[in-house]
Amino acid sequence: MAKTSKALSPQLLKDTPPSDQQDLFIRKLQQCCVVFDFMDPVSDLKSKEIKRACLNELVDYITATRNVLSEPTYPEIVRMIACNIFRTLPPNDNPDFDPEEDDPTLEASWPHLQIVYEFFLRFLESPDFQPSLAKKYIDQKFVLQLLELFDSEDPRERDFLKTVLHRIYGKFLGLRAFIRKQINNIFLRFIFETEQFNGIGELLEILGSIINGFALPLKIEHKQFLTKVLIPLHKARSLSLYHAQLAYCVVQFLEKDAALTEDVIKGLLHFWPKTCSQKEVMFLGEIEEILDVIEPTQFQKVMEPLFKQISKCVSSPHFQVAERALYYWNNEYIMSLIEENSNTVLPIMFPALYKISKEHWNQTIVALVYNVLKTFMEMNSKLFDELTANYKAERQKEKKKEKDREELWRKLDRLEVNHRAKKMIKTS
Repeated sequence: MAKTSKALSPQLLKDTPPSDQQDLFIRKLQQCCVVFDFMDPVSDLKSKEIKRACLNELVDYITATRNVLSEPTYPEIVRMIACNIFRTLPPNDNPDFDPEEDDPTLEASWPHLQIVYEFFLRFLESPDFQPSLAKKYIDQKFVLQLLELFDSEDPRERDFLKTVLHRIYGKFLGLRAFIRKQINNIFLRFIFETEQFNGIGELLEILGSIINGFALPLKIEHKQFLTKVLIPLHKARSLSLYHAQLAYCVVQFLEKDAALTEDVIKGLLHFWPKTCSQKEVMFLGEIEEILDVIEPTQFQKVMEPLFKQISKCVSSPHFQVAERALYYWNNEYIMSLIEENSNTVLPIMFPALYKISKEHWNQTIVALVYNVLKTFMEMNSKLFDELTANYKAERQKEKKKEKDREELWRKLDRLEVNHRAKKMIKTS
């Protein structure tokens, strides 16, 4: 519902003598604290339009005019912003809402909200902005309310919030640890309780920039955030909505501290999807990004469990999973790592590749496998020949075992028949 207030002043700031501008600026801020009901599209149309024009005027004024951010304006600016943006987000109308498939519910009050966010950004980015004055009003409580808005269904609002929070993080050093902790809490609640929060991708995008600025050596709290929060974020059903931002954050950590690689890859292997091929393709893409920046010594620590998983992916009946895994062999750096460690990698991969080359249903996969086998042969022909001979010998042993098993069953069947025949003779 609309709040009542005095009519907005028709006088324009640019037409006001400089000595009176601050007073008029504050009055206009106060008048813009009126919030209208946008769920009723035909109510207060004239007042809504007057407020929209006033908000646009405030944006232009704070952008084009210097020295307007005097101390008395700070509480009024923050109060106007808070009155307009802080609200209870509506519950989702659709209980079966799927963020990947369904269109989001757009914010009805966006014609005003957008300009308020624009004003907020211009305020934070103004050359006259003084964090020492603003910190009395942009405090922990304010940040908490701001973070709650990241659950808005409207992607336009989340995009503004992302930029606003990033600016606040940059300008208010005293709020940095608090912001990180609260984002951490949102993620933990999402992972272990609700699996529902619309702004995970945007928060990860902010974190990507924050991680980039971490000083070395990394603090223990930052390392724990990687292993206890970012890695478990991979297990959520809605991973595809934020996977690109999540993978970027993980790679940023590894570029900062290569010693974290083993924990990261083992963590990803722990959460590797069992039944969702779409997620498997995402995991394979992320592992390739990690391998692009991995140090050779770190590669040696993880190559055995990693290539056991890649071998399973190559053998996947879902051709997109198999194809994505086989694309690793188009990556020059990964190929150089495999070549340096061919004595370990080839024996793990060979049985799956050889079997696929003979049995896979998809000809594209078979062609890719032949290319990989050809590369292996050129890489280490002696080992390749040994593996081929061993594989064929093992297959012969398996065939013989199978034959012996069938022969044993036939003998048992004959014994059973003879036993029944003897029993019938005795009873007759």
